[in-house]
Parts: sequence; structure tokens; C-alpha cells
Amino acid sequence: MLSLAQRGGRYGILIHWQEREGAEPDYIPINSRFKCVQEAEETLLIDIATNTGCKIRIQGDKTAERLFEFPDEERCLGFLAEVQSIQEAQLKSSLPDHKDSASWHQVEKNLPSLLQASPSGALGFEDDFNAMSLEKKRNMQNHQTGSRREPPPPPVPPSRQFHRERESASREQPKVTNTMRKIFLPNTQTGQREGLIKHVLARREKEYVHLENFRFFVGTWNVNGQSPDSSLEPWLACDTEPPDLYCIGFQELDLSTEAFFYFDSSKEQEWLVAVEKSLHPQAKYKKVQMVRLVGMMLLVFARKDQLSNIREIMTESVGTGIMGKMGNKGGVAVRFVFHNTTFCVVNSHLAAHVEDFERRNQDYKDICARMSFVTPDDTLPQLNIMKHDVVIWLGDLNYRLCIPDASEVKSLISKNELQKLLTYDQLNIQRIHKKAFADFTEGEIKFIPTYKYDSKTDRWDSSGKCRVPAWCDRILWRGGNINQLCYRSHMDLKTSDHKPVSALFHIGVKVVDDQRYRKVFEDIVRMMDRMENDFLPSLELSRREFDFENVKFRQLQKQKFQITNNGQVTCHFSFIPKLNDRQYCKPWLRAEPCEGYLEPNESVDISLDVYVSKDSVTLLNSGEDKIEDILVLHLDRGKDYFLTISGSYLPSCFGTSLEALCRMRQPIREVPVTKLIDLGEDSFLEKEKSALQMSILNSEDASEMPLQVPKEIWLLVDHLFKHACHQEDLFQTPGMQEELQQIIDCLDTSIPETIPGSNHSVAEALLIFLEALPEPVICYEMYQRCLDWSHDSRLCRQVISQLPRCHRSVFRYLMSFLRELLKYSEDNNVSATMIATLFTSLLLRPPPNLMAKQTQQDRQRAINFLYGFLLAGDEE
Repeated sequence: MLSLAQRGGRYGILIHWQEREGAEPDYIPINSRFKCVQEAEETLLIDIATNTGCKIRIQGDKTAERLFEFPDEERCLGFLAEVQSIQEAQLKSSLPDHKDSASWHQVEKNLPSLLQASPSGALGFEDDFNAMSLEKKRNMQNHQTGSRREPPPPPVPPSRQFHRERESASREQPKVTNTMRKIFLPNTQTGQREGLIKHVLARREKEYVHLENFRFFVGTWNVNGQSPDSSLEPWLACDTEPPDLYCIGFQELDLSTEAFFYFDSSKEQEWLVAVEKSLHPQAKYKKVQMVRLVGMMLLVFARKDQLSNIREIMTESVGTGIMGKMGNKGGVAVRFVFHNTTFCVVNSHLAAHVEDFERRNQDYKDICARMSFVTPDDTLPQLNIMKHDVVIWLGDLNYRLCIPDASEVKSLISKNELQKLLTYDQLNIQRIHKKAFADFTEGEIKFIPTYKYDSKTDRWDSSGKCRVPAWCDRILWRGGNINQLCYRSHMDLKTSDHKPVSALFHIGVKVVDDQRYRKVFEDIVRMMDRMENDFLPSLELSRREFDFENVKFRQLQKQKFQITNNGQVTCHFSFIPKLNDRQYCKPWLRAEPCEGYLEPNESVDISLDVYVSKDSVTLLNSGEDKIEDILVLHLDRGKDYFLTISGSYLPSCFGTSLEALCRMRQPIREVPVTKLIDLGEDSFLEKEKSALQMSILNSEDASEMPLQVPKEIWLLVDHLFKHACHQEDLFQTPGMQEELQQIIDCLDTSIPETIPGSNHSVAEALLIFLEALPEPVICYEMYQRCLDWSHDSRLCRQVISQLPRCHRSVFRYLMSFLRELLKYSEDNNVSATMIATLFTSLLLRPPPNLMAKQTQQDRQRAINFLYGFLLAGDEE
């Protein structure tokens, strides 16, 4: 037992020993050489709110250091506060000796200065290695690699504020040990150490967590653009026991043109209110997060008593409509950590139509590839969907039945032969063949198809199209400790042509045992203190040189190599930027994973991905950039490894200027590279002096004028004019990736009589072509003038007349085609508003420096500018 005592006007600590009953207690005077510090608050990396005791270290003027452990943290902290106030009073009355300036108590009171220059070997967790000698070792090992460029450290995760009834005054004072100082120091070594502690903690998670079951209600409903017309309780409150969390997804929330192009929707608030009113009445809930993309909305609610256990909430959305721009199809997601289990909930609406199951597969793959959650610290890798303990995927997945006869399907339903019908279900077939959702599980379906009904009824679709019934609306999951209690539809709700679906889960969530966590954490810190001095990390790379041949626009190339931890300690690797660079690689290159941890003798495969997008194609086409780069693979506390990237690039008409293309009569791949470079330089001059006649590339045809429009635009538009004017949902349905690659190759290498691929693929190829232009059809310098004059059709035509010749010709050619397309709007579902909104984003783009400043009013004025030409007729 410890107590405070006063002898001769001086305070001291009395230590009473139970095993030495009757003996005099030890007395330690509180003077300038007295040291006392709490150890229990050793920067735990997860939040602990319970009273779990604490430890303090005490050392007197001529006594050895002693460690005491107290079961009651509050009393311990109160005792420390009293000791601290006494020592402060005594220090004020007498100046301390110079050699006492680094005492434990001074560490506590002078934290800011020590953070800048803390002495090696300060007490706390003993570290018996000399920081200077370690730095010398690092310098020796890195001498051959030149100067060090350390990556910035990850931030210390913000702690949640827990409300306690009593908090002693000492809580406001920093309690510092040497290990804590390392973790909070604003330098690179600190961040590396914290990351390693987190990594080892994660690997030893089973030692300090236990599973607790929580009830999750998951629901999905395609509401067909309708407003709520009845209570949602038959869907959301159909179970006796209230759930702990709700995950509710909607599709086709709003089918208006405004919502289609990312604008606000009044339906969002309507359905949010309807949901909040219909949650289970036996519990109180609060919204955790909401995310919406056009008609897809995902809501997450939690019981109020569980809110404090949810953290690190992020949202993301991916549009898989045409060009990946349109959000009428795609997915939205919310990720979060519940206790110590990571969750990702995805709500998606995939491509429609019975025959388009491959397009649905592509949508699924696109969402998986493009959905990534950006962490607050951009030096940390992004999280994708599959990097979570539990993934729940819900939505209108739109997979149909491979039975074309609706009457046959309805007959089997009436006979309750659902299992026979499910053998024809496209989603089941695609999962069996591992084309989509291969790693997901779905519960047994015992309810009839949820699509398609006459709205407001339970009757199957009686329209002229007479859609075949199908299980479009599904809920799947991925992860362990998940038990589905029920999977059902809710026929009572008749608002839409779909029926809502729900599933109830018991999910085993990892809950942290505070005492066990503290023990594991302290064990790890001590182990690291021992290991850091004795061992330096090292890696072995299977290869360091990579050659990517014949790289093409929008065609991915991958090469893999393996790294192995051949050292004796856990190591952290990461790709870091070269000197004066902001990113670790050029925009057409990516390493996956770009950072990670390896245990001794552990290996990991790293994929180097080369993909030329619209953002990098122009510099490669012009020869200003090449498939050349050097990657720096950095090893914390170790050396840097250098990887050499080289290769060849095949130029594309996509990303080449209109001026250059108008002077190419042969495919771009047949043009010598030197002439391509000259052509790019001449294009700038032609734009500046558009009235000046310029010779074409081919000297034998020098007498010929440049083409009015690039042959590539003419080929695409001519194909659509001849074959696609009656195509349903033209410019609204995305093309197939394989077909798009064939079209790009075809235009780059030949002048084809016919364009390969479907009408939708050709339409998207035209949009991609226009988006990739280095200078849009309406030049950047004309952008503001177009907005200012959008109210006056005469002034609008005047702006177009001032464009360089080839830009002017392309604009008039496209407007003529689009006006023709609008004549068949009953067949192709194309409207002037939709076309104006879509093509404005391609033809009338703001200059790069104004992109972030573009307002909703600016976008609307730009749309109005183009809208006038669609309705104006052939005046120009």
C-alpha cells in the first residue's frame, strides 16, 4: 500500500508491505530527484473506456526503481495528482539541480520541449539501444542509395470521447513514457513504429477479442421513381425483436432527367423520412450514414446504444452507366468498423434486359475494381470492397431467368416449383461459372419472383412487353461468422413494379476485451524495444526490371514480381515518391499493393499495372512522355530498392488533337513517330492561325486540303446514323469493354468499311473519343463567352463561327447528327435535355484551372448553350 506522509516539513511516499507485517514502511522523500510516472496509459491504439487499473513506476534519490499495479484507476490517478502538486510546490521553492532536468516528473511537465529533443534512454519502457548508433547503421546501409526520402508517417487515429462520471485533474496532464514519446513524435520513425504495432496487434487479434452476435436487418427495394404512399413497417419492422443495425438500399429512387445527371432529388428526403418513421418501434435508432448516386440510395441506422461502437465511416459511389459517367447504373457503399470488425455494405443497380447478363457481370467487376475508400491520410493505401471482414451486397442486380416464355414461368410459380425455376436463374448460373459474385453466399430463396408487377397491385406485368418474372432483387454476403435467419419478400407493399426484399442476419462481431488487449499491447511494445536494436529489416526481390511492350490506350497490361522478407523482424514496405515528385509513379502506372507488412520468411506478389487513360494518352501520343519510370520501394529502417520500368507505346487517334487528325489521311499507326511529333507542334500553330492554309502530312498529296472533320469521327457518326437511329436507350447504355477495345484498335490501324461491335459500344466509343481530346471541340478560350452568351441564339452562333476551322466543322457535324437522332426519340428514348446535358460535358468543358470552380449555374448555362443548337434547325 502507498500513502503520503510528512516528515520535518517535507513530504514523502510510505510503502507498506503486507508480507512484512510489523516492519517499518519504506520512506521515499519527494524531492528534485524523486521520479513518479504512470505506465498504464501506454498509447493504446484502440479506445478503452472501462476502469481497468493502472501501473506506476517510482524511484527515489537513493532507491531502485519499483513498479506498482493498482486495480482502481481512478484512485491511482487521484494519488498521482496529489504527488504531482506536492512536487510542483517543492520545485517552486528551490531550483532543481541541472542533472535533474530530465527526470520523470520533468518529462511530464515539459512535454512540448521534449518532443523536439528527447534524451535517449529516458526511463519508462527501458530501451537499451542508442539512437545515434542506430542512425549510423541506417546511414551505412543506405549509403549506396543516396539521400533518404522517408514517406510521411500515418496519423495517430483520433480517439473517441468517452463520457465518464469522474475524471481527476491529473487526466489533463500528459503521462509519458519513452515508448509513448516514440509513437507521438512527429517524425518518420514514429509513424513506422505505430504502423508495426498495429500490424502485430492485428495478427494477434484472437488473443484479445471474443465474438458477440448482433442482429442486422438488410433490405432492398427498387421503387420505380415512386413516392412512398404507405407505411414501410411491414418491411422494416416485420420481426418481433428489433435489429441492432439496419442497412437499407433503394434503386430507381428518382427517374427524372435532373436526377439522372447527379442533381438533387426531392425523393431522397421523402424516402428517408418514410424509413425513419417505420423502423422497429421497440428500439431507438439514429442514422449512421447515407449515400446516394442518382436513383441508388443506401441508408445505415444503428441503435443509439451501439453508436459509440461504430467508427471510421466512409462512403463511395461508382457509376457504371455510359463512360462510367452516368449514375443510372452502378453502386453506392458505406464502410465502417463496428467494435473490431470491418464492414462494407454495397447497394447496386446493374444493367437491365434479359440478354445482357454479360453486361451485368461487367458492372459487378467495374464496381469491385473502381470502388475504393480514401483514407484521411493519403499516404495510406485505399481500401477496396473485399478488404473487409464482412461484405453485404444488396440491390436490383437485374439477373433474369433464361426462359423466354412468361406463361411457362408463371405456370411453374403457380405450382410452387421455385427450385426448378432457380436452375434457370442467371445469377446462380454466373456464380457457378465464377463470372460474378463467385466468393459470395446467398441464402435459400423460398419466395416468388419480385419483378415485374403492375404498380399498386400483385398482378404480374400486363403491359405490351409482358416481362418475364424474375428474382432481380437480391442480398448476398461474404465473410465469416454470418448466419442468415431469414430471407423473404414483402408482398404487402405495392408502390412499385418490384417487391421489397429483406434478410435478417446474426453476425458474430469481434469485441475487444480491454484487459487482454492491454496485456497484448504491452507485450508487443516490449518485444519491439528488444528487437529494434538487434535487427534491421531486409527484402529479397524476384526481379527489378520490367518491360511493357506495345502499350495501347485503355488496354491494361500487368506484370508481377515477388518480394520476400529475408530478415528476422517484421518489416513495412511502401513505394515512395522520388525527389521533387508528389506521386510514387507516373499516372499510367500503379503498384498493387503499394504498401504492406511482411513477417519473417513471408512473401507477397506485387502487380505492376500499366493503363493509359484519357489523362495520360495525349502526352504519350505526342512523344512528350514515354513508357519509362523508376519506382522506389522503400523499407522502413532499411534500404531503398529501385525498379526500372520501360516499354513501347502505340499511338492512338484517341487523345490526338482535331487539327492533327484532320491532316492525317492514313491511320495513325502508319504515321512515323517523328512526323507525329511535328504534326503535334504544327497543330498548335494551326489553332492559333486557323485562317492559314497548312499542308497535309503526306507530301505526295500536298495539294489537297485538310479533311473537314477527322475521319475517325466521321466513321463513328456515319455508323450510328446508318444503324442506330432507332436503337433503344442509345447513349444511355454502356458498351462492352472488349468491343470498345476492338473499335479503338480498328480506328488506330485501318479505315474500316464497317465498325465492329454493337451500337451501344460504337456510341460510347464516340463519347470516349470526344472526352479524350486534349482541347475540346469548343476551345477552352471560348468557354466563358459561351456561358455569357447562352441566352442569345445569335451570339451563340457567332461564338461557333469564331472557332478554328476543324473545331467549327466538327461541332456543326455533330449537331446535325444529334438533331437527326432526336427525330426518332420515340424509338431510341433520346431527349433533347438528355443529349444536351451529356454532350455539354464533352464539347464545352471548362478549362482545367476552372474545373473545380464550376458552379451548378455554370453547368446549366453551358447546357442551355448546346440545347439551343439542338432545337435551332440547320441555320448555320
